[in-house]
Formats: sequence, C-alpha cells, structure tokens
Amino acid sequence: MPAPKRSERPRRIRIAKPAPVLDNGRYAVKRTVGDTVAVSADVFRDGHEKIKAVVKYKAPGGRRWLETEMRAVDAHVSGVRWAAEFTVETPGTWQWTVEAWTDRWATWHDELRRKVAADLDEDLTSELSEGVIFLKRALEKAKDEAKSSIEYAIGVLESDAEIHQKFDVALGPELFQAMEEAQEREGAASLEKPIVVEVDRVRARFSAWYELFPRSWGGFKAVEAIVPDIADLGFDVLYLLPFHPIGVNKRKGRNNSLVAGPDDPGSPYAIGGKEGGHFAVHPELGTEQDVRDLCATAHKHGMDVALDIALNASADHPWLTEHPEWFQQRPDGTLKYAENPPKRYQDIYNFNWDSEDWQSLWEAWRDVFLHWVDVGIKCYRVDNPHTKPFAFWEYIIKEVHKVDRDVVFLSEAFTRRAVMRELAKLGFTQGYTYFTWKNSRHEMLEYFNELAWGEEKEYFRPNFFPVTPDILHAYLVHGGPPAFVTRLVLAGTLSPSYGIYSGYEHFENVPVREGSEEYLNSEKYEIKDRKLDGPLLPMMRRLNEIRHENVALQHLSNVFWLDAQNDQIFAYAKQEPGNTIITVTNLDPHNQQSGLVTIPALLGLPPVFVVEDQFTGNHYDWRIGQNYVELNPHVVGKQFHLFKVL
Repeated sequence: MPAPKRSERPRRIRIAKPAPVLDNGRYAVKRTVGDTVAVSADVFRDGHEKIKAVVKYKAPGGRRWLETEMRAVDAHVSGVRWAAEFTVETPGTWQWTVEAWTDRWATWHDELRRKVAADLDEDLTSELSEGVIFLKRALEKAKDEAKSSIEYAIGVLESDAEIHQKFDVALGPELFQAMEEAQEREGAASLEKPIVVEVDRVRARFSAWYELFPRSWGGFKAVEAIVPDIADLGFDVLYLLPFHPIGVNKRKGRNNSLVAGPDDPGSPYAIGGKEGGHFAVHPELGTEQDVRDLCATAHKHGMDVALDIALNASADHPWLTEHPEWFQQRPDGTLKYAENPPKRYQDIYNFNWDSEDWQSLWEAWRDVFLHWVDVGIKCYRVDNPHTKPFAFWEYIIKEVHKVDRDVVFLSEAFTRRAVMRELAKLGFTQGYTYFTWKNSRHEMLEYFNELAWGEEKEYFRPNFFPVTPDILHAYLVHGGPPAFVTRLVLAGTLSPSYGIYSGYEHFENVPVREGSEEYLNSEKYEIKDRKLDGPLLPMMRRLNEIRHENVALQHLSNVFWLDAQNDQIFAYAKQEPGNTIITVTNLDPHNQQSGLVTIPALLGLPPVFVVEDQFTGNHYDWRIGQNYVELNPHVVGKQFHLFKVL
C-alpha cells in the first residue's frame, strides 16, 4: 500500500475529551468575572516519549494567547488526563485551547538519568552527543539566562571534562529549565478549534431581586423615592412589572373577570393602547424621562433596574394595525388570544413567529430591547421565552450584548427541563426554576443536586423565587408565616440569586379558590397600596447582609448535604476557602422538630469548633459528628439556624 499523500507528517499526539465543553462546543459554558476556569483533557501519544501540554487562553479582543502549563492529574491510573486553570478577568467571550508536543529533552533526560542511576558501567558517550544536538537546536531560540545555560552545557559536554562532570551538567535542574523554555515544540498538536467561555459580570451569578408593580407604589417618581430604602434592604436588582400602556378593548377586571369595571386598571401584560405599545410608558406612571431618572438613581445606589418584558399585545396595540401579518389569524379573520389551559388570557394576543415577515418582526423586537437598554434598563425578566423560537433569543441576546455586554437576561420558563436548559445554553444569563414546587427534603436534594453538580452547573444559573405574582404554592397557603420564613431562608442560602415579590413580606397567601395557585384579589388585575412596611423586611435585610458578607453563599456548586436523622430537618453547609456557612431549617411549618445534624470530616473543620448564629448572635460549640438541634417554627430565633463557623 502506498504511503498516504499529505502535505505534512501526521501528528502523533492525540487530544481528546476536553472539558469544560458544552454540546461539543455548540454552546459556551459560563463564568463570571474573577472565576477560575478549570480545564482538563486527555493528552497522549504512541510510544514512550514524554509529552508536554499547556492550556492557551485569550481574553475578549485580546491580541495574543496566554498560556499555563498543564499537569498530569491521574498519573497512577491512566496517565493521560491533564489539567490546568486560568482566571477570567473581564466580561465577554473568552477562548481556550490545549496545545501538546513531544518533549524530546525530557525524554532524553529521563533515559540518561535512569542509565546513570543504574550504574551499569556502560559507555554513554553516544547519549551525550545526542544531547548536544538537542542543545544546539534549542540554542537558536534561547534568550538571556537560558541561552547562557545552554552554551555552558554545550561547552562542557564537548570538552575533555570528566564523565561525571558531564552528567552533572546534563542532568542539572538549571539546564532542564532552560531547555523547557527554549526547545522547539516538536509535533505540536492542538484542538481543532478553540473552545468558548462566556464571561459575565458578577451580578449574573450573585444577586437579590425585589419585584414590584410600579402602579401600586404611585408611579415612577414614587418608586424612585424608595430606591434608597430598597438598596438599604440589600437588594441588587429592582424588578419592575411591565409599565407600558394597557389596552382597553377586552380589558380584564378584578380576579381575572371578563368584564372590567370603569376603574379597573387591567393587566399590565395586555400591552398597547392609544398612547403606544412596547416603546411607550403608561402615562399614569410617568414619562420615559422618569424611567431614565429611576434607572440613574438605582445605579447611584448600586442597583440595577430590571424590566419584565412580555412579547405579546393587547387588542389596542398599534402593531395590530401597522403589521397585522405579525399576528395569528384564524381562517375567519379573527385573532387567536393567548391561553394556557386552564388559564385563558382573552385580553392578550400572541405574535405569529412563523410569519412570512418574521425577519422584520425580529428586528422590531431587537429595537424594543435596545430602546430600553438606552433608557437605562440593565436586566430583562423575559416572560414565557419558551413559547418563542430558540433562534430568536440567540439573535436578540447577541444583538443586545453587542451594545451592552452587562445586560442580564432572566428566563421565566416554567416548562420542560430540556427547553429550560436550551434557553440557558443559547444565552439566557439566569433562569427561573422548579424551586417553588420543591418542598420536601427528598425533592430539594434531587433537584438541587441536578443544578449544583450536574452538567447544568456549567451554564444554567438558577434564580430562586418562592412565589411570583401568579404562582402561589399550597405550602405557603397552608403553612402561613413560618412557611414564608423557611422558603425565604432556603431561597437566599441555596441559590446565589433569588427574588422576592413585594407581596411576600406581607405573608399574602390567600388563593382565589382552594387548589389554585392564583391569588385572591391578584395584583395583576388591581392596584394595591404598597409600602415598605412588611413584617418580613427586617429578616430580608439581615439575610442580604449575610449573603454579601459570606462568599460561601455567593456560589452554587459548593454545597454539602448534612444528615439530621429527621426528614423535616433540612441541613447543609456551603464552603469557600476561609468561609463555612451551615444552614439548618425546619420544613414543618406547624410543629417543633429536632434532630442530630452530622458534620462530616471532609469539610476539613477542627474536631471542635465554634459557630455563630448570624441572626441571633448566639455562639455554640459544634463538633465533627453529631450535633443536636431543635427548631420551633413559631418562636422567633428558633425557626432556623444560619451558622458561620468562626
């Protein structure tokens, strides 16, 4: 058989199974500024020659590749897994690859060392002459101290010096280091294409959101006035429900009734009126300039403003007459309103994403997003993104990030896991989760293990909301204030990002009827008289302080589950270097529960250590092994423990 016709000699090194990588590189894994990217890959070749490998990485817009040496991490097992890490320091798209080559000097060095050590009384003149050839090749690229070391070694090896002197120089650490720096990377191989890491600002990973309806607080100016107080509570994001004009045609009344009264404000999700559509603000709330002022004030207090953006229209939206081809029309000419049985939204129309004019539709929405970014919006909570094309979101997020890379996209997609994962992969910064419906110890362990330890940890950033304006779980309905306390603590300590809807601090938990997740007298259909005076606010403030003070609560995949011999006691530790937080909660909102919480030795804590309750200030002696706890849901200070190891 004739030799294969190639322009260059085939590579003898193989690089396989690089990590972290998502869907063979189709999507990017995610990190935030300051994170370390731990890289690994199988690196090997035929034969017994030694190899060397580096991870090469480049910052967004960087002109040159930086590199870090990789080390074999399983030399005693298979000897092919290599690893290294690098730190990402700026937002944007980072790239990395693995480069490996045959280390001729290390191979020669190792063989000579073993022969000399064996003392076989063998003539090693040929081996030394071979070493001189390697040295002279490297000399062409050597600089400074490395060049001096190589020149000196060549002189000794070609001289009449004693053989043991030649061995000392040839096997010396100075020469080895010089050759590692100067020798050619023979037969170098790399990954076929670089792997991408999307790096966001820290708020993409760690944040606390406070959600409100601007109309229930008196409009934009009134909301701007309370920004300092919301910031003082420790919230990072002020999340506004839609503030656009609301349609009159088919407007909903209180409790989602089909007939609205003369004073009913309608649902803010029925967007569009004579005043305009998604580019406009409701005149009763203020002006676009008021939104700018609100965003600027929030920024001064270290907060971002988020807009709940709903991609649907009321019957009065101007696009219905300007672009009827963008909507779903039935054969009889009527429009199909939105519904998710048994929920029906007669006041809302969906867009036709299969429209022949889909490109213009996409561009119009791009302009909407960019308009509010220009006004000052830094975060979008996207309503029902799973009902729009995946490719649309990939387009929108990229277009917005071209203008402002710091914009955060929160996906409100309570749907199938595969769809939620896909939205996260294609660019959503954070995602709503099933947290609301996970209330037993078994359910939370199963689900949080998936988020924190499965592949999702590379790209899916959860944001835990105990409730939303239209999702009220039975656990809170029947558990009352103790249940609200428990879910607040779980949301704020399990996930680096969590959110609170402004009815939560008032323990609002009356459903429209038994078994429903809709609120009675829902704020979606009426205006409340809201003030920052809920009884849970002091606890929220302290919880947010604790989160900012303890880096262990700012990360996801650092949780250790603790056994308590009682399924109603849910305990876990979160740990970063120098910071260990232990959380112990009572999942039973009605009864006192006790148990023995086991601290495993793998946490690396002393046999006996002191913990401080971050809410009460009390100190306790804890130990490796079992520790007794007793939690009463009706006694303040004994409802849960949030310990810091001192």
